Amino acid sequence: MAERVVEVLGVYDADGGVLGELAYAVNHVLGRAECALCDVTHGGVRRRPEWDAMVASLPVPVRLVHRNEVSEAEGRAVHESGLPVILGVRDDGTHTVLVPRQRLAVAHGSVEDVGQALRTALDDEEGAA
Repeated sequence: MAERVVEVLGVYDADGGVLGELAYAVNHVLGRAECALCDVTHGGVRRRPEWDAMVASLPVPVRLVHRNEVSEAEGRAVHESGLPVILGVRDDGTHTVLVPRQRLAVAHGSVEDVGQALRTALDDEEGAA
């Protein structure tokens, strides 16, 4: 039986920090960088209020990190899944993919669409635990 998901972890396909975020912004404008998770969580440079509202309705906390901010274990999960991705962190520290990069891409920035996919994945996980 799988351990239950106790946290949701979204990993951006971008580096954190001032320089990383600036580089992403410039490259995004120039069409050289894209992160479907960034498109869902942010509108321009600000976090979307509808993202925050959706996250508040989930049964587990959500943490968002950049690819250069993941732990070693998170990095292994990200390496297997690709970026961007929304992972579930299980009680025992293992990870499972809740919303894969392909699903994020077809959401085209829709918080409602990603929220529904995330809720469904969490419900499926709860049923399997």
